Amino acid sequence: MLYTIAVVLVVLWLLGLLTSYTMGGLIHVLLVIAIIVVLLNVIKGRKPV
Repeated sequence: MLYTIAVVLVVLWLLGLLTSYTMGGLIHVLLVIAIIVVLLNVIKGRKPV
């Protein structure tokens, strides 16, 4: 589920970059949070859900 959310955020982020439309930088903040959470799970060695 976490990786699904991360992929959706990446797609929305790329769409925002391509269309020059971002929701006040919110999508960039969400993308950074998603990447941090994924990295923490990888570092801790948790199995992806």
